[in-house]
Amino acid sequence: MSTAPTESALLDALKNVVDPHSGKDFVSSKSLKHLRIEGGDVAFQVELGYPAKSQHPALRKALIAAARSVGGVDNVSVEITTRIVTHAVQRGVQLLPKVKNVIAVASGKGGVGKSTTTVNLALALAAEGASVGILDADIYGPSQPMMMGLSGRPESEDGKTIQPMENYGVQVMSIGFMVEPDQAMIWRGPMATQALDQLLHQTAWRELDYLLIDMPPGTGDIALTLSQRVPLTGAIIVTTPQDIALLDARKGLKMFEKVGVPILGIVENMAVYVCPSCGHSEHIFGADGGKKMAAEYKVDYLGALPLNLSIREQADSGRPTVVADPDSEIAATYKSVARQVAVKIALKAKDFSAKFPTISVSKAT
Repeated sequence: MSTAPTESALLDALKNVVDPHSGKDFVSSKSLKHLRIEGGDVAFQVELGYPAKSQHPALRKALIAAARSVGGVDNVSVEITTRIVTHAVQRGVQLLPKVKNVIAVASGKGGVGKSTTTVNLALALAAEGASVGILDADIYGPSQPMMMGLSGRPESEDGKTIQPMENYGVQVMSIGFMVEPDQAMIWRGPMATQALDQLLHQTAWRELDYLLIDMPPGTGDIALTLSQRVPLTGAIIVTTPQDIALLDARKGLKMFEKVGVPILGIVENMAVYVCPSCGHSEHIFGADGGKKMAAEYKVDYLGALPLNLSIREQADSGRPTVVADPDSEIAATYKSVARQVAVKIALKAKDFSAKFPTISVSKAT
């Protein structure tokens, strides 16, 4: 008759399984919970702070193998769960109701694929099991309705708030839903800023883990107002390797730094072109510009996307790469970037403002 395994022996064995994304083991990080031992039967739960549904099978396999390496273990049951919490934002900025984390996707410059990156990252986070929304903050050139395959007008159930549109499991709000596709928004900065403020605060978001904001290009009125007034968990900078794009991307990065918004990392778009006929690769916009910028500013380099016709065609057709070709190498890159961003957020300081008591001051009588 074999001896039942001890808790200490099991914990020692499970310490050898390291989270490939955070670099920490699940025991030391207190992610392993509810360990139960009944004779030779072992059961426990691992709680992740980020969505990673596609990684669960490999992770479960590694945890079971580690537990079975302990003498006396016959059966192992592992449950992997995800718990995404609200994280700290800029000081003095109020959190959005029902939105846990807000991520700005910015470029400092137009034409570098920021909107395409935003939509694919949102879809990647949703595919990994998160509740996700997109706010199209580009008042003058909204593109999310087309990219998300959405049309029509959003509804209002109470006459005060607007219901977000939804497709592929992602909630979306854009000024593009309010105007005709060919109508130009001839608005000065204050009007555009006010319209965006209404979209942000009057949209009845439904319990979001992440809200991605597709920022307007540049560092003008709207971008600056957003970075100061919106509770941002962090920002992603999108650039191409080209020097002129990097010049503007640096300005965008500096803007967020000045208002106390952490940079989650840099995504290098259109990094390389691979000829579909002969396989020859060419760095049309230069090589490794985004990687060098990340090293220069000591921020994470999240990954590189190729200059590929399918990315453009799929986004234009309202079926972005992550949903149109989910098993492709390009979709895998978007999912990798999305996971890295989610892990970085999970490791950030949590926001406890909701747990603080409300203090009221009244005159003594």
